Amino acid sequence: MTEVLFYHLQNAPLEQVLPQLLERSLERGWRAIVRAGGPERLDALNNVLWTYSDDSFLPHGTKDDGPAALEPVFLTVDDENPNNAYVLFLVDGAAPGNIGPYERCVLMFDGRDEAALAAAREHWKTLKAEGHDATYWQQDERGKWEKKA
Repeated sequence: MTEVLFYHLQNAPLEQVLPQLLERSLERGWRAIVRAGGPERLDALNNVLWTYSDDSFLPHGTKDDGPAALEPVFLTVDDENPNNAYVLFLVDGAAPGNIGPYERCVLMFDGRDEAALAAAREHWKTLKAEGHDATYWQQDERGKWEKKA
């Protein structure tokens, strides 16, 4: 079964947290998929990943950038794994779909958005019922992640 980590964003926005988690994934040698809730958000995240830091480069691409299989980080809105990714990041309301091909799934949601909270609770129930190993992580006041469940 897939290990599922629920990341409850409270003190830092997705645009700050996602690049850090993707960098850590690449440092471990993991390929990643980032599935966004819609095409507009996908475009915005693509731009963020190009510009989030002056000191580093995060190799990534979308279907418009060439062969997906060559991308260490692939951004999509579809339920696909064209780069044989180890980890799936679900952001901005993207539904889990088939998470079976991944060793790890990171579902990130905005703690200030009631609809996002409700959707995360439903995904928690569904994924636990399917037998996935789910854990819940929340940011403290300093932005550090604490395992809560």
